[in-house]
Amino acid sequence: MSQVPDVPMLDLSPQNGPLLPAIRDAFERVMAKNAFVLGEEVAAFEREIAAMLGVRHAVGASSGTDAQLLAMMAAGIGPGDEVITTPFTFFATAGCIARLGATPVFVDVDPRTYNLDVSKIAAARTPRTKAIAPVHLYGQPCDMRAMLEVARALELPILEDAAQSVLAPATLDAEGHTAMTGGVGLAGWLSFYPTKNLSAFGDAGLATTQDDALAERMRMLRNHGSRVRYHHEAVGGNFRLDGLQAAVLRVKLPHLAGWTDARRAHAALYDRFFAEAGLPSELVSTPVRLEAGHVYHQYVIRTARRDALRARLTESRIGSEVYYPVPLHLQPCFASLRRGVGSFPVAERAASEVLALPIYAELTKAQIERVVDTIVRFHRS
Repeated sequence: MSQVPDVPMLDLSPQNGPLLPAIRDAFERVMAKNAFVLGEEVAAFEREIAAMLGVRHAVGASSGTDAQLLAMMAAGIGPGDEVITTPFTFFATAGCIARLGATPVFVDVDPRTYNLDVSKIAAARTPRTKAIAPVHLYGQPCDMRAMLEVARALELPILEDAAQSVLAPATLDAEGHTAMTGGVGLAGWLSFYPTKNLSAFGDAGLATTQDDALAERMRMLRNHGSRVRYHHEAVGGNFRLDGLQAAVLRVKLPHLAGWTDARRAHAALYDRFFAEAGLPSELVSTPVRLEAGHVYHQYVIRTARRDALRARLTESRIGSEVYYPVPLHLQPCFASLRRGVGSFPVAERAASEVLALPIYAELTKAQIERVVDTIVRFHRS
């Protein structure tokens, strides 16, 4: 084990390095046309990823956060509305709701997957509820079969946070039909931040929908509410994807399926090595995979000694990260919601116990073994 290289949480060099000649060519193509905002490169990327995701419309945006704002604005979320969502996610999920003048209404999470607990949605509905916004956390699709049933019964649209779950198929019904996350609800959004499974060279995002009229509204809103230059039908924003980022994403897109397979294979190796080590589940529990479509944006274990274990991993030159240490209902900016400690106990416990381990596609078997060995030694010392 001592000869195995350090294990960073993420190393983009082995992914980006071999692609640099193609990316430089793509950059040259964009620069030759001076099409730096929207343009042909963005339109081509939107067509290509829409086909891969099985959605009618993909609308490029300047970031995953802006893609969410775009989708929610187009769906009519605004002042006085409520949106049911999870308190255990990246801040933007609830932050965008609040930015639009609406109120995030939190529902606790499933202790197995950390995704929204579908059984608690109906009780959270009020006359002001405008939508349900589930998050496919860590790359595992939510229980969309149950979610769709609840949404239909409550007559509420689903707005999907698929920022971490690109190319993850969700099961829709008892017959086993699937659709890619982001393409199940009324609208969805993805992030291409550099740490994501499909990553740009900076901020970039995508809003998705099967609805023609909604897609047209998204395209108008991302350009300051304008379809015709200097004529503004609505107050939108500057949410446009730039040509250079689209060019990078077009080079990477054909590799996404292979990278996804590698992540799943790495997760299976982690599972195997932890199982062979025989640590009791009360010491370390590994991710529960309820959906076959899990794309492992993160491989997240749970342990009561999380912070001490993380310190040991750092000492051993092994990366790790906590996603997320403070649930959203306990963030100072949401204090006005008056949901204090104990409001969502499953999310709160998860926030104190989860630890993400390295899972990028270029990781080696020896590195994974070293990570597991270090964790096992920690718990047996």
